[in-house]
Amino acid sequence: MDLPFPPTSDDVLAQPTRSRLFRLLAELKRPAGTAELAERLGLHPNGVRLHLERMREAGLVERSRPRRAVGRPRDAWTIAVDARPGGRAPSGYADLGRWLARAIAPGPRRLRDVEETGREIGRELAPDEGESVRETLETTLASLGFQPHLQPTDAADVTFCLGNCPYKDAVRENQEVVCTLHRGLTRGLLDVLDPRAKLAGFVPRDPDEAGCLVELSGVGE
Repeated sequence: MDLPFPPTSDDVLAQPTRSRLFRLLAELKRPAGTAELAERLGLHPNGVRLHLERMREAGLVERSRPRRAVGRPRDAWTIAVDARPGGRAPSGYADLGRWLARAIAPGPRRLRDVEETGREIGRELAPDEGESVRETLETTLASLGFQPHLQPTDAADVTFCLGNCPYKDAVRENQEVVCTLHRGLTRGLLDVLDPRAKLAGFVPRDPDEAGCLVELSGVGE
């Protein structure tokens, strides 16, 4: 029987296995095959594949099939760039983020410390492996909830327009501090993924409208 309304993303993630799969992909921050995901969760690949297909239909994950030198292409799964998990998460962490942002005075010395802390976090978040630098950056930003969109630029330059601000509540309290932390986080990711690359520009926008720009130069493939 057809349902009167299509299932929403939070309906899909209400199923425990799909919720675990989504969290696992967010933690990996890189494409992962069906067999790997099944092994990590201790499940049968056939069942995992069905759950992933349901998540793909809801716009939560994307499937690619990289070419292999031998054998048939295998599915590789990542969190969709435009994923909107939905649901009502507990507010405690969001409240804590707002309160901490309010407590940090944005003086020059404090901002340097905030950016350096962000840089350390970025190095910790950088995945151990991935495809090209651009794709890995896009996947990592997507897993953090920024909904990045790659804009056309020169061959060695990359510009991401961020379609969502996952920290908007904290940004409303103290945009300078939170965006400085994010800038440092981006630099930390580059330290690991491509040390030759530079953060050429970081343009914050209204957190409710999003559209922040992350401009990179000297990015390798």
